[in-house]
Amino acid sequence: MFILLGIFLSFALTLAEIRLFPVSKSSRWRMGLKNALLVTVFSIAVMKYIFGFPRFLLARQYGVIGAALFIGVGTAVGLSVLGVKALIVKKMAFLAEKPEKERKKTSLKVTAVVLFMLGCLIIFLTQWAIAEFGNLSADQLLFLMFSPAAGTPAADIINAFEGPVFLSTLLTTVFGLFVFSDFRLVVHFKAKETTVFNDFIHRIVSICAASVLLVGGLIYAMDRFHVPAIIGSYLNTSDIIDSHFVDPHDANLRFPEKKRNLIHIYLESVENSYMSKELGGFMHVDMIPELTQLAREGYSFSHLDHQFGGPTPAIGTTWSVASMVNMSTGLPMKAPNNPNDYGTPGNFLPGAYALGDILAEQGYEQTLMFGADADFGGLTYFYQTHGDFKIMDYKYAKKNGLIPPNYLVWWGFEDDKLFEFAKDEITRLSQTGKPFNFTMETADTHRPDGYLSPLASTPHENQYANVVSYSSQEVYKFVRWIQEQPFYENTTVIIIGDHLSMESNFFKFYNFDDSFQRSQYNVILNPDPSVATRDKDILFNRVWANFDMFPTILSSLGVQYDGSRLGIGTDLFSGDKTLFEELGVEYVNQELEKGSPLFNSQILRKPQKP
Repeated sequence: MFILLGIFLSFALTLAEIRLFPVSKSSRWRMGLKNALLVTVFSIAVMKYIFGFPRFLLARQYGVIGAALFIGVGTAVGLSVLGVKALIVKKMAFLAEKPEKERKKTSLKVTAVVLFMLGCLIIFLTQWAIAEFGNLSADQLLFLMFSPAAGTPAADIINAFEGPVFLSTLLTTVFGLFVFSDFRLVVHFKAKETTVFNDFIHRIVSICAASVLLVGGLIYAMDRFHVPAIIGSYLNTSDIIDSHFVDPHDANLRFPEKKRNLIHIYLESVENSYMSKELGGFMHVDMIPELTQLAREGYSFSHLDHQFGGPTPAIGTTWSVASMVNMSTGLPMKAPNNPNDYGTPGNFLPGAYALGDILAEQGYEQTLMFGADADFGGLTYFYQTHGDFKIMDYKYAKKNGLIPPNYLVWWGFEDDKLFEFAKDEITRLSQTGKPFNFTMETADTHRPDGYLSPLASTPHENQYANVVSYSSQEVYKFVRWIQEQPFYENTTVIIIGDHLSMESNFFKFYNFDDSFQRSQYNVILNPDPSVATRDKDILFNRVWANFDMFPTILSSLGVQYDGSRLGIGTDLFSGDKTLFEELGVEYVNQELEKGSPLFNSQILRKPQKP
């Protein structure tokens, strides 16, 4: 709405300018474009930064009052433009230059503006990405660049345009006014007129300033986005995966006669940090007492000594898609050599032998459920390639009448609905006569600020804290429902935070100590009796990663296999050393940053038949 009003006001300004000042017909369209940019951008800036109306792309929410205020601001901006031009025409500010040649030196000026805009975008988008997502690792950045963009939440796109993109446009508009204003500055000294700033100097200053900004922006972005590590991943190779990889095909997997069901719940951004300090968290009070209770009842692997903890972040494990790939394959999410190496139908890590493949071969019925679009990051492709899962996501819910066609809350539909849909689908799965694997992920605890259900209480000062607390309550109720069902006796439930939270404002609000080691919440409930009888001391003082969950999940289902390693993950129930425990976290992560010949030739591509 603000943009349309700005264009309308700029049209009125152009008509007034044509009537008040001599303007050639050939230059009127340029004047109109200039006025449209000036009035719209500066008016939105005043509304956004002075009057506190930040959502100019969603301006309808401000109603008639917002529209009336914008018209007033836009009119004031237009009158200011006319006033400044009147001063210039009367030579009250500086002398307008009258070049001898009619042909303007515009190419260099256009180049300067473009370079300046690029520099601004690089700097502000980098700052925005770090603030919104935290310090993105090189592997995560490459994944975001190369993975399918379908399903990207509209909120992220809108925030980017209303934040860094608009700020870049505003500064570029100001810079463009300087660049395209043809003027000369003269000094009168001893009855002599000396030109100190002419059009030639003007162009040189413009291009130099824009170039310095662009180069500086590139250096800044390269540093914050770990570009040297990205380059290193292409130039350097490591045999750490090749040397420690155990192909599940060769592990002699042996399922129990009565196969156990699996319910795997990924909790978006849920950490042990939300617990109290006495429990291993960082808070003064336990914000997730319900999840804490579930962790006490089950098997929760911790890096701490008899407190709640979790995995240590590894390269290729620190975002949602990577986490799911890790726990399904026992492998890190390595950066591809080109965009077509994964993320297309039938071609998402085609060489991996994943949990879904294994369970499908054993006759499991499998469902994946999201409140978002599963196409984001290629998850549809991954789960259909590896196990032919039934995908119940935002698209499915609309298509099958679970929600209205125009329904959109948060990333698609909220967790309140997710849990209800999950109950129905699990009930259906339990009646098929087959063992089943039901995998789901929550979304309300995603950044920014989380989605606060209208049903949630607000005991905390911070919204995200209230979202986390409500999510804990709802997950607890959902698990208790599962435990009341007749199929639970033969069902293993795994609950784990998919990765560390990226909600940077929450951690600033509670003054988190940077030295505190945050970790993902995790618990395994009702595992197979063969592992449930093992000494619980194996749960503590463990240094492990998400990919260790792959063999651990199979063990929790009572699956036996040769050794204790699958992929590069180690069965945590075995008590054997993980790769981190064996080689050290720093060394393993340094090596995982590098390219892997085995991963590139056998996992990213379909295996070649002999």
